[in-house]
Amino acid sequence: MTRREWLAMIAATPLLKADAPPAPAAPVSIAKCASYEEDIAAKLATMFSQLGGLEGLVRNKTVSIKLNMTGGPRNRFNGLAPGVSHMTHPKVAAATAYLLGRAGAKRIRFVESAGGPTTLEEAMQAADWDVKALQSAASGVEFENTNFLGSYKTYARFKVPAPYMYPEYVLNRAYEETDVLVSIGKLKNHFDCGVTLSIKNCFGITPMSIYGGDAGVDEPNERASASRAAVVHVGRRQPAKIAPPELHPGVSNQAGYRVSRVVADLAVVRPIQLAIIDGVESMAGGEGPWIRGELRSVKPGVLIAGMNPVCTDTVATAVMGYNPRATRGTAPFRNADNTMMLAEAVGVGSTDLKRIEVRGVPIEQAVYRYDV
Repeated sequence: MTRREWLAMIAATPLLKADAPPAPAAPVSIAKCASYEEDIAAKLATMFSQLGGLEGLVRNKTVSIKLNMTGGPRNRFNGLAPGVSHMTHPKVAAATAYLLGRAGAKRIRFVESAGGPTTLEEAMQAADWDVKALQSAASGVEFENTNFLGSYKTYARFKVPAPYMYPEYVLNRAYEETDVLVSIGKLKNHFDCGVTLSIKNCFGITPMSIYGGDAGVDEPNERASASRAAVVHVGRRQPAKIAPPELHPGVSNQAGYRVSRVVADLAVVRPIQLAIIDGVESMAGGEGPWIRGELRSVKPGVLIAGMNPVCTDTVATAVMGYNPRATRGTAPFRNADNTMMLAEAVGVGSTDLKRIEVRGVPIEQAVYRYDV
């Protein structure tokens, strides 16, 4: 990091007041799950019970399940189905929807920013998902591709009280209609951010029509197909003018600086009320098969869940064999700022393992070291 970037980071980092209470901590549950052939719903039901149950959280509410379908449905790693390597596994998604419905959720929808102007169902089918199984998991399941306007006529605006990167985010209106956001992440590394878990999973709620490389200049491009790299990762251009520009243009073109801050902003304005991390099978070394480097298939054999995403990601990072409070330059944050600590600084949740009660399987019995 250059001196200029360091000074800008200090200036752009919201700090809690000296007399501010510590960021909230909440229990996290870990379960062993050796394969997707096990009863995923029964595993998750036990975990949710250990966290106090779902009824008080979701009864009569609109619940959105943010999936991790990064990289497009046709990417394959060593010939594996995407749900086994780098995407949320469909059985975890279906089990979650089933349990939400059983707990009394009024409306359940799957949301994800699927590449290309296609429906989310089409993207799922291309990734070998059984869409009918998802539809039958609970009554009235819906699907929304949040890369574009989708089923809406306007976008929603989310102002950031103490922003890192953008003062406001313009998102698909499904996120405004959501009472409870569930983020189902994958237990895996990320080339830019070190790890990608429940919080980083929500980076994908930013629509490519506004934040993509071929987004419109003034208005959204509802046919956009380029990634967010030019706008968000490296700041080569600003988003479409329907959204405000970044607060500190030119400070850094490093994705490990920029993406981490966008993720922390989003964790504030569109809170995650239930975080689930699929660590049954995954990949190490990067977030998807398009990453150059030593990627490998891994089978940690765990599921992790919690009602505070920072606490959940903190425990998940420890399960991966890392120090969740590691700073830039230290594994896994070799080229990035620690997203969890950025989110902690604005009061989202705690990264202090001593304050997080782990229920179910202890961390030391669930550790699967990603750096070997």
